[in-house]
Order: sequence, then C-alpha cells, then structure tokens
Amino acid sequence: MNIDHDRLDQIRAGQGEIANHIIDEYAAGRLSRRDLLRRGALVGISLPVLGAVISACGSSTSSPSTSGTGAAGATIKVGIVVPTGAINPVTVADQGGLDMLAQTGEYLTFSDQTLTLKPALAESWTPNSTADVWTFKIRQGVKFHNGSPLTADDVVYSYKTIGLGSTANALSAFHGVLTPAGVQKVDSSTVAFHLEAPNGNFPYLTSSDNYNMIIIPKGYDPTKWESSFLGTGPFKLGSYTPKSGATFTRNEAYWGTKALPAQTQFTFYDTQNPEILALTGGTIDVVGQFSVSGAEELLTGTYNIIKLKSSAHRELSMRCDQAPFTDPRVRQAIALTLNRPATVQALFKGYADVGDDSPFAPVFPSTDTSVAQRAMNISQAKSLLAAAGHPNGFSTQLITENFLEIPQYAQILAEAAKQIGVTINLKVETSSAYYGKATFGNSDWLDATMSLVDYGHRSVPNVFLTAPLETINAKSGTGPWNAAHFANAQYDKLVGQYIAASDVSTQKGIAGQIENLLLAQTPIIFGYFYNYLTATAKNVTGVYPTAIGHLFLNNAAKS
Repeated sequence: MNIDHDRLDQIRAGQGEIANHIIDEYAAGRLSRRDLLRRGALVGISLPVLGAVISACGSSTSSPSTSGTGAAGATIKVGIVVPTGAINPVTVADQGGLDMLAQTGEYLTFSDQTLTLKPALAESWTPNSTADVWTFKIRQGVKFHNGSPLTADDVVYSYKTIGLGSTANALSAFHGVLTPAGVQKVDSSTVAFHLEAPNGNFPYLTSSDNYNMIIIPKGYDPTKWESSFLGTGPFKLGSYTPKSGATFTRNEAYWGTKALPAQTQFTFYDTQNPEILALTGGTIDVVGQFSVSGAEELLTGTYNIIKLKSSAHRELSMRCDQAPFTDPRVRQAIALTLNRPATVQALFKGYADVGDDSPFAPVFPSTDTSVAQRAMNISQAKSLLAAAGHPNGFSTQLITENFLEIPQYAQILAEAAKQIGVTINLKVETSSAYYGKATFGNSDWLDATMSLVDYGHRSVPNVFLTAPLETINAKSGTGPWNAAHFANAQYDKLVGQYIAASDVSTQKGIAGQIENLLLAQTPIIFGYFYNYLTATAKNVTGVYPTAIGHLFLNNAAKS
C-alpha cells in the first residue's frame, strides 16, 4: 500500500481505541478491503470514514447499496413457506414467521448480503474501549404506522419486551450477553447497552440477523402484532390470513426512500413443489427460498436466480446424555459414515460447502480453515463403534421435519449409518409438530435421541456457538436450543473467549481450538452449509433476499 500517513493520522484522531485497531490492521495489510468494511461497520465507523481510510491507504471505495431500479406501482406476488405459528415478534422462531416480521418491522441495524452492517433505525453506534458498553444513536424523524414518533423509549421497551422477556425467542442470542437492566436510555435519541461481558460482535445482535428484534412502540402488546403488523417499515399491513397469505401496501409516510411496489402479495406453501409450480405457471413472481432438490428446472436459465453464500445449515444432534450417544466414539462413528461431497452434490448440485462438524462456516472470516476436514472412513467408524461396545451396531430413532431437502438428507444419513450396522428409524413430522413449544420436555426438536433441524444464516457464529452447544442452565438461560444436551466446561470457556474478542486474528485462533474440540466430541454433525437460493420470473428485478431468510421488496419492479 502507498499510505498517506498524515491523512491516516487525521482520520485516526477522531476514532476510538477499537476502531483504530481495525484501521491499523488494514494499514498493515492484515485485513482485506472487504474485512475492513465489515469490521469497521461493526464498530460504528461510518462509510465515509472507511472510504477515507481506504483512500489514504492508496485505494478507493464505493458504498455498498441495496438500491435497485424500475418503475413504481407494480404488485409483486411471492411464495414463501407457511409460518408455523402466530406472528408475534417475541416468539417467532421459523422462516415464514421471520419473513413476515420484516415486511413492516425494522431493526436498529441491517446485515446485508455481504454480511456488512448498515444503519437502519440506529444512525450510528460506538463501543467503549472494552466492548462491554455499546451506545446507539436513534434515527430522528421516523414514525410508526400509527403516526407516533420513534424515540429511545420505544427501543428500550422493545429490547426489554421482545428480546429479554421470559418467553422471548431472542434469548437464544441474548442469554449471557444482555439483561433488562443493561438496556438504558441515555436521552431521547440515545440508548446504551451495558453487556454482561465484552462482546466484539454485539451490533450484529441488533440487526436483521436477530430477526425477532423489530422495534415496536412503547407499551404496545406484541401478542396483538398479528392484527396490525405495527412497525416503521416501507410497507403497511393490508391483510393477513394465518396459513394462507398476506398483503402489504406501500407506506407513503416512510422515513426513507419510498418502496417501488404499490402492493406485495404473499402466498404460503406447506411444501416446495406447489410453490415451484406456481412460479413456473405464472401465478407468483418470486419464490422466497428453494432447495435444488425438486427444483432443478429453475436452474435452466429461464428464471433469475439469486445465490448467496451463507452459514445456513442443518444440525444432526445426538443426545450426549442418552445411550448409546453418551460415548463420543459412537458420535464420531456416525459422523464418519457420511460422504459429504457426494451429499452436497446430491442435494444441492454443488450449491453448498462441505461442513466439518462445527458451526464455523467458510463464509465467516474467523473460521480456521487449517483444521483438517473430516472425511468418510467406514473402517475407522466400525473400529470406534466396536471399541465403544457396539460391534454389531444398534437401532435408534431420528426425528426431523418436512422442510425443503431435510427428509432427503435424513434418508442419506440413515443409509450411511447402515454401513456400520446402525439402524436409524426416521420420523418426519410437520414443522409445527416437530418444534412443539420449543422448550425442553415439550419439543421433539429438543427432546429426541437424534434430531435433525434447520438453522438459518447468521453473519457471525455467536448464536450457533451458544444456543445449541453451551451447557444447558435454566437459571442462566444458556443452551436454550441444546438438542444434543452437550455439556463441556472447556467448550463453554472457549466460546466466552471467542465472543469477547474484537479482532479477527484473535477470533480465528480461538475458533481453531473450538473446531478441534467439537471434532473430538461430535455432539452435532454439521454436514454442509448451503447457498441461499431465491428465484424470480425474468421480468422481475430488485428483489433483495438475505441469507437468513428475509425477503426485502422495497426496490422490486416488473417490466
């Protein structure tokens, strides 16, 4: 780099300790331009300042944008998976539900397709020197759909109610991170989050990645949200019919750029096949997400395909507290039967990355890619099983859901296990039956001996590391999605260290230790991380999905 040190020093003078560390890492060549944009945005460095840093270091930048072009006034017709329950921001835990939340609700920050944070209802945010206090400036001039102005009071109420209430789904992200007492109003336009421990990735927990965390008015009852969809977003509710569909109309009083469509129409589908037929038959314009298996005709060039690298995956949990999976050798044996490249090809025609039995996906900058990839090894699997006292194998049950490619993946897993004498009896349920109440003792997802579940994309691995793998503790609320009932003190310690780290090099060093520990223990099989795929008709432009499952139609248009 040809660095203008005087200019860089002027820029550094206006930044905090953590921000300057990131700037120095870029100037020293240890961060790529993309990583500078991601990490800089994370700690609240504005895009103009990031552009100035890149310019001072001898390059140039332009702002990433979600903008599109097209004529206003169209009606965009979309097919998505049916929400599994009420559209209540406190309790939504499924893809159809989260997509409904984001049609009218908005977040403090927005995580875009490149995993870069952008301002939304927060104009800016900054950490203190230890990253255990993050201060957010709330955007002014924003109004809810009922006309009331957005203030810091609404943000505080939303976080204490939606994020930190006793039944909140967002506790999966906030447990051990934030308590109600830590959400503090500084003034009418400023909120400070005082965390339980340093957290270098905290702003991602305020973003669209943490999909429950839309902002609602102070005092509003979130159980009534399905009747109003009361938010601040570019669309307002037209109608909502559970299990059937929804319509939304353009919000003419929106604080930002007005949406192009006059109306959007969503139809809910229980399975993929009728959704694909609706697109190919011209009934809908957009399929929000599809799996390659069963939708090969969408890849022929007749439709627009939006492909996003992601951390989305499936988790095959094995109960570490139930025989025969109390022995890690048994869990390793099952993992060694899976031919991962063949599975990726069969299910996704290559539109996926092979997994290595940890949640560190290739898309994460902190993933330690030097850790050896686990590969199929039947002889080793048989030896491990025999050493664990099961030379002739055993029988068990795997419970999963009828969602996208998951039933086919479950069958592949069962066929693979037969190679070492293990019989896996499959039980495939509707998503509603499978999730149940999503609490221990009331959910096949969390209670089954073997459980295969879908996990949506996140821009950072924090939720994947904590919710399904941290030791279960009802009092502290950790491990709320720990279907494997995994308990390992060393793992918990390493995850705490990873979360506290604010620079990628430190995170990567800890990530390698976590990856190796999970390979040894194998409470969960992470077989692949699939590309998020959206399809539209050729005459439709401007559709903006994110890999977690959101579908933003602000800039959608038809020709």
